Amino acid sequence: MFQSLTDKLSQAFKKFRNKGKLTEADVKVGMREIKLALLEADVNFKVVKEFIAKATERAIGSDVLESLMPEQQIVKIVNEELVALMGSTNSRLEIAPKPPTIVLMCGLQGSGKTTHSGKLALMYRSKGKSPLLVACDIYRPAAIKQLEVVGEKAGVKVFQRGTQNPVQTVKEAISYAYEYGHDMIIVDTAGRLHIDEELMEELRLVKEAANPTETLLVVDAMTGQDAVNVAKSFNDLLDITGVILTKLDGDTRGGAALSVRHVTGKPIKFIGTGEKLENLEPFYPDRMASRILGMGDVLSLIEKAQSAFDDKQAAELEKKFRESTFTLEDYLQQFGQIRNMGSLEQLVGMIPGVNTSKLKDAKIDEKVMAHMEAIILSMTPYERNHPEVLNSSRKKRIAAGSGRTVEEVNRLLKQFDQTKEIMKRFTKKGKKGRMRLPFGIK
Repeated sequence: MFQSLTDKLSQAFKKFRNKGKLTEADVKVGMREIKLALLEADVNFKVVKEFIAKATERAIGSDVLESLMPEQQIVKIVNEELVALMGSTNSRLEIAPKPPTIVLMCGLQGSGKTTHSGKLALMYRSKGKSPLLVACDIYRPAAIKQLEVVGEKAGVKVFQRGTQNPVQTVKEAISYAYEYGHDMIIVDTAGRLHIDEELMEELRLVKEAANPTETLLVVDAMTGQDAVNVAKSFNDLLDITGVILTKLDGDTRGGAALSVRHVTGKPIKFIGTGEKLENLEPFYPDRMASRILGMGDVLSLIEKAQSAFDDKQAAELEKKFRESTFTLEDYLQQFGQIRNMGSLEQLVGMIPGVNTSKLKDAKIDEKVMAHMEAIILSMTPYERNHPEVLNSSRKKRIAAGSGRTVEEVNRLLKQFDQTKEIMKRFTKKGKKGRMRLPFGIK
């Protein structure tokens, strides 16, 4: 996400490096590079112009020109202006004081509206809500079936009335929600390949019938500058309350994320970061700015870990490491929990100081974990709990059963032993009950 923009901004910041004190001319040369980086990322031209004007005005102030570390001051200014550009603070989904909370999803066809209706339903089901998905796309072939499939995966009820008029369907869905205790309604509306009067009139009537708490526009971030034009058109006609940016895990240049809030005046509330239903995140402008500037996103990484790892399981795992009873069965479970946090490349990108473009040559292979799982699954339950019995003949059988090599089996066992040793040191208690760090670090 935004890797090209991150790389170009890093190059621009080098203009301020090793200069000692900056002159006004130095600042303007560096800001020109930042301007080009933003334009190449498909950020709206007017947005770029205003952004550079504000950043330059701050950068030629005495705090920067007289600073002994001007590059850091420039990065700080750009970071703060990026945060302001994207909305300053996280904007939460508004919950109606009296249920149900009604969320109207709108957008062009292919933006990910149906899938993200399911993602939103799953997110709020996990928070204790009882969402109801409502199928109001009666034009796209198999749209209703797709929503039913998504709803089944999310464990959420889907209300549909076939090709009945969407306005009537919404009215019936609201009555159904009251009757069966659903405190959230998510309406999946029809999209078109382009904005037209027919689409907008239908959406206006559906919105009038639903009287939604939130009207969320689903925008494909891959479309770049067009995403901003779409957002402006929908906002002008429907007065949206927020935006969901999808496909931010793809090869997007980032322009939409940096422009939508400024152009529409409406906040980005969520971002889609993958194909799985769990890949929906609240949008935090400060965290996104950190990612764009290559400063990582530790808070999001911690939140992913907390949602993936159960406290009780973590305590049991610590006990197993301490008592040396950690087995390959436990090792296998850890792979599943790590996978729940997202792709390895996404996780690595959240670590401060890690430039993911430099890791491209390293080829982060997501299949490695699957291969390790296959090897463990090819073992008998006894072998997983007693890996010391794995002799050469057993290893050959396991390699053949998993489609891997004996060398890979040996490598897995070596990594397993190293993991046990390191974690045992981490969890080993000192005399005063404090955790000791490995390798003698205090």
